[in-house]
Amino acid sequence: MNDKKNKKPSKPSEYRRKPASPVQGDGLGKPGLEVRATAAKLLAAVVDRRISLDGMLDLTHGNPAYKALGEADRALTRAILTTALRHLPRIEAAIASLIDTPLPEGARALHHVLVVAATQILYLDIPSHAAVDLAVEQANRDPRNRRFAKLVNAVLRRLVREKDGVLAKVAAVSPVPAWFRERLIASYSEKEVERIAEAQLVPPAIDLTVKSEPEAWAGRLGGKVLPTGSVRMPVFEGAVSALEGFAEGAWWVQDAAAAIPAKLFGDLKGKKVADLCAAPGGKTAQLIQAGAHVVAVEQSANRLARLKENLARLGLEAELIGGDLFDFRPDELLDGVLLDAPCSSTGTTRRHPDVLWTKGPEDIAKLAALQERMLRHAVTLVKPGGIIVFSNCSLDPSEGEELVARVLDDHPELRRLPVERNHWPGLEEAVSPLGEFRTTPAMLPGDEKFAGGMDGFFASVLRRQ
Repeated sequence: MNDKKNKKPSKPSEYRRKPASPVQGDGLGKPGLEVRATAAKLLAAVVDRRISLDGMLDLTHGNPAYKALGEADRALTRAILTTALRHLPRIEAAIASLIDTPLPEGARALHHVLVVAATQILYLDIPSHAAVDLAVEQANRDPRNRRFAKLVNAVLRRLVREKDGVLAKVAAVSPVPAWFRERLIASYSEKEVERIAEAQLVPPAIDLTVKSEPEAWAGRLGGKVLPTGSVRMPVFEGAVSALEGFAEGAWWVQDAAAAIPAKLFGDLKGKKVADLCAAPGGKTAQLIQAGAHVVAVEQSANRLARLKENLARLGLEAELIGGDLFDFRPDELLDGVLLDAPCSSTGTTRRHPDVLWTKGPEDIAKLAALQERMLRHAVTLVKPGGIIVFSNCSLDPSEGEELVARVLDDHPELRRLPVERNHWPGLEEAVSPLGEFRTTPAMLPGDEKFAGGMDGFFASVLRRQ
């Protein structure tokens, strides 16, 4: 439900340079240099220290150097970072192919300078000479990198000259890190793994969940209706909040895949349902629109405040509860529970490309254990005949199919309710033989006007007997 600006998914470039804002912050002086220095610093934080990019780009509590930039320069910094992280294995392979002797182990700062420059040369609509000159200037101003300034100049100028050949050569390199590709290979066919890896290179479209009349809203906004009932927007310039229907709360931003779990309950009119990890509120809003009385539980005070604001804009009401979901015990057992659990988020790399560099197998294991505890708690909250929809945005079966299977084995009072494929025309491939949902970023093909893809999501429907 964020208000975000759309990006161009049909070309490698996500960014066309706007007039630079005045140089601010640390006073590096040369126009554009501060942007590159900030991008290199934040890239190092993501890749070397596994710090979330979203947190560093937050304008309230984020990185000081980033916050000090003007709006246009922040947009360029974001474009460099997200593009670099999407293509990082290929960018690193491109740089390595042009260096006779590998960089010293301690030259990580130099490595990030080269990655930032190579990202601009290979994938962004930024003059190559500017990328080269600013990278050389960065090297010269850093005592650690000064002795490598000539190397930076030589490598990047060669990259400019040999760009097409280098891109062709590195096309065979998987754009995702090795650990993630290995996890995918264990669960998907090799062809599907390549489709997923390539799909995460394309920035996501903006999808809207509308209160009613999706076809009519698609017509008004120039969008199209997806198999999920979402309205997919074409590429456009400007803020989502300026679109027709935003101010009156006729719709909210929600990836098409994220709109699926709340639709799996069936008839909810007059039923009491809890959304256990409710913020930012897209699924809560769907449940309310379906006619349910919704109890929205959220542990984070900041996220709960955001949920409240979002529902207010939409003109919707829910019973809001702040606190740990493990402490939530309703006075009477519920008709349904939606548990969209915190997970590794490996299905959202189109919009959060840092995930693959800040998470690893050990994180998946920890999060899967937490999700299983949450699901086992959710089972205790529903009455006989009650429905539990468990979902998350991970592509890993350990956070989905395997977890649900264990809970079913331990709870004879639970039954899986298979999703019917014929109820989801256009998404039949997302319904497994067991009747569980498994979307990937490679689903929903795009065209010249509309970006393809959707988040990777898992969802399973359980009934308490």
